[in-house]
Amino acid sequence: MAVLLSVGGFLSYVLLSSFAPALMNQELFGRLTLGLALGLVQFLVMGVATWCYVRHMRERVDPIVLRLRAQQREQEREREQARVAAGRRFRAW
Repeated sequence: MAVLLSVGGFLSYVLLSSFAPALMNQELFGRLTLGLALGLVQFLVMGVATWCYVRHMRERVDPIVLRLRAQQREQEREREQARVAAGRRFRAW
């Protein structure tokens, strides 16, 4: 969703700027035109897209990464214990 929001917002801005310059040059109030206002809205769109991305990563990806890291640490501990036990066995000679 964040990708569609950010790409769609940016693409619509570029297409409007290219193919509808008269629309983009319409004054809203004072010297603020529709094009400038939509350009400023791009910051908001990027902020929302970033927030969606961070929320998705925290909810869906981070728990998987934490589980994988815990499994990896456990496997490393088991290998280290096996190595130490094997080393003691050979030193007993």
